[in-house]
Amino acid sequence: MFRVTETIGHRPGIPPRSYGVDLRNRRCDYKRFETLHYPCAHVVAACAKVNLNVEQFVDDVYTLKRTLRVWENEFPVLPDLSTWKVPLTTFKLVPDRGIRRNPRSRPQSSRIHNEMNIREKSDGKRCGLYRLNGHNRNKCPQRNYHVGQSSGSGRN
Repeated sequence: MFRVTETIGHRPGIPPRSYGVDLRNRRCDYKRFETLHYPCAHVVAACAKVNLNVEQFVDDVYTLKRTLRVWENEFPVLPDLSTWKVPLTTFKLVPDRGIRRNPRSRPQSSRIHNEMNIREKSDGKRCGLYRLNGHNRNKCPQRNYHVGQSSGSGRN
């Protein structure tokens, strides 16, 4: 059993991480050793500490011999495409127009609404100048009397 503390790549203000390594049971708290059956940096550090060959912890899947066995089989060559016997289609594919998106309109949201999306009832439109109900800034009856503010079109 070993406790390996990472010191390389240590950033100031963040405590260094520490991982437990059990070489006998082939376990590391980092979990890469058990998952991939390949030694992580913590296992390599533990092996270096006790002068063990780290290659004994590499699974047989990663060896060159096993890799060459995968490629020793020959892949069959496909015959010429013109000699293939393809049956004629006895049906006609018809697209489902119901699932097509209308390209002329804006995409519709498919989000599910909940109680957070319910808006409280407001008093209606309010004027941007005087905060009065029932009209907006453009139709404000007091607009012509207001001096000093102008809209984007140059009118007062």
